Amino acid sequence: MSEFEAYRGLFVAESRENHENMVKGLLVLEQGADDTAIDEIFRAVHTLKGASASMGFDEPEHLCHSMEDIFQNIRSGSLQISSDLMDLLLSAADVIEEMIDNIEGGGDGADSEAATLISSLKKWADLKASSARGTAPASVPQEVQPAGDTADPPALQDGLPVYSVQVTLKDECLMKDIRALLVIQSLEALGTILETTPSRAAIDDGDCGAELTVVVQSDAGPDSLKVAAEGSDVQAVRVVEQALTPAAQASPDSVVHKARDEDEPKVREKNREIKNLRVDIQQLDHMMNLVEDLVINRGRMKQIAEQYRIKEMDEAISVVERSVSELQNLMMNIRMIPLHQIFNRFPRVVRDVAKYDGKEVEFLMEGGETELDRSVMDGLGDPLLHLIRNAINHGIESPEIRERVGKERIGTVRLSARRDRDNVIIELTDDGAGIDVVRVRSKAVQKGLMTREAADALTDDEVVNILFQPGFSTAEKITDISGRGVGLDVVKSAIESLKGSVNVKTVLGKMTRFELVLPPTMAIVQVMIVRINGRRCAIPINSIVEVATLDMQAVHQIGSGEAILLRDEVLPIYWLDEMFGKPEHSDIVLVIQYMEKKCGIPLDTVEGQQEVVVKPLSRLIGSSRGVSGITILGDGDVVPVLDVNTMV
Repeated sequence: MSEFEAYRGLFVAESRENHENMVKGLLVLEQGADDTAIDEIFRAVHTLKGASASMGFDEPEHLCHSMEDIFQNIRSGSLQISSDLMDLLLSAADVIEEMIDNIEGGGDGADSEAATLISSLKKWADLKASSARGTAPASVPQEVQPAGDTADPPALQDGLPVYSVQVTLKDECLMKDIRALLVIQSLEALGTILETTPSRAAIDDGDCGAELTVVVQSDAGPDSLKVAAEGSDVQAVRVVEQALTPAAQASPDSVVHKARDEDEPKVREKNREIKNLRVDIQQLDHMMNLVEDLVINRGRMKQIAEQYRIKEMDEAISVVERSVSELQNLMMNIRMIPLHQIFNRFPRVVRDVAKYDGKEVEFLMEGGETELDRSVMDGLGDPLLHLIRNAINHGIESPEIRERVGKERIGTVRLSARRDRDNVIIELTDDGAGIDVVRVRSKAVQKGLMTREAADALTDDEVVNILFQPGFSTAEKITDISGRGVGLDVVKSAIESLKGSVNVKTVLGKMTRFELVLPPTMAIVQVMIVRINGRRCAIPINSIVEVATLDMQAVHQIGSGEAILLRDEVLPIYWLDEMFGKPEHSDIVLVIQYMEKKCGIPLDTVEGQQEVVVKPLSRLIGSSRGVSGITILGDGDVVPVLDVNTMV
């Protein structure tokens, strides 16, 4: 299924909710002016328009845009609700409902009545003079007017002069439509807008040149109107008083809308199946806890079945096991959230930071459809925000420096996400100056983190890892963005708390890439159950490289530690004696890896692989370095789950 089709169902569900709010608000509004109802309708129509535009459904977008103009005029007081206008708006709401039905069935939302409704709505939107409630524009065809109603034209306010404000915009004005709307808004605050040339609908669509004429009725005087219309992009303003003519008081010459049969009203009856529900996240969390209990007891039931070997029980447990597995997978999928929900907040951050630093940055996002569990997503926003600020502040050079070294003035920051086997990988790459290893070494010595000899002995990758030391920063001065002593250690600790890891690749003068490797979920994981010095523990499968035979005679003392040579690679040996005590002898070594580092852990036995629920340590116990949580096995035994990241 394509990404577009994946979002179609979500669009339909949200659009139906907004449509219901819009119709409910219209019925309230018909009973009398209500600012709350107008705001609710405006919000619903605006959301429908934006969602339609983002999905590429043009006709729903244009129809919602025309309705939005009507409600803007109602909100400003330049247009009054009439029975005919309400009929037109409800007809438009009916057509929007049909469009949503069409989209749900796989269509593009096209409707044969949309063009007529849009034309009628635009003509109502251009009607700026206030009309009395219950009347319609004079040119509405007689056959569509309710019996007993008259079609008196709206009256101008007696005694107030009418002015024609002629505005000429500068040629270098890049957004003439926006400037025109600002001029109209300023004049609207001083009086009643009767007419604009070009029309406001055309201006909203971006069809605006350098000339703008606004006819306004106001008692503010020509000088005040001229001052209100002036601005930085305005070249000239000319205010001319006009004499009132019948044409000036006329309403739109044609307003056409769908006639309703008064004798046999059309009632829409639909038995639509409810396909989407909104569920409180706390209910999902409670369901997840129940599923975790089922997973734990599934293991217990399997052990009982193996112990007593009752055929009927084996068959029943097989069915239960399959159902629990499907329920577990279903629950995990329900909790999955696409990454674009946090990605979409970052373009504004990039814009603000780049403007603050005086840099030009192009921000690209890829893979926003990649999904993560909600528990992982909750802790990911702040680390990514810090990395993006860091990339712009430290990575991307100023436009002048980039030109001097032969680069484009505009720097590029790319945020991408993808699935890689059992992990989700998020990469943030910039084409900036890279990490100056020599400078980092000097800073480390200057801050007293290590001696000059120790710093010189480090490899480039080890020097880059110094950036993750608490309080380490290469910023020369304190700003609102960086340089306050809160560095990448915050990012590393946050990602490791999510059972993930951070990798850095850099080329001086060319690029820097931060790679975040995260598990898709933290609740239910695959582990290997092992015994160390007679005690059971669990180690996540994604950290295990291999299980090998350990020859104690091949263990060599190197400095204060021990190591073995395995497949032409020197591996440090960690006995974990502080946790479990050191055994006298071991025949098995478990090779684990974190980032680029590997190590070996001697074992007694390997009991096998199992899917377990990881529970956090109790607050009474507190945190324990090297232990990420505990799990309960099928036989009721409580075992620790080792945190490989902190161990290595």
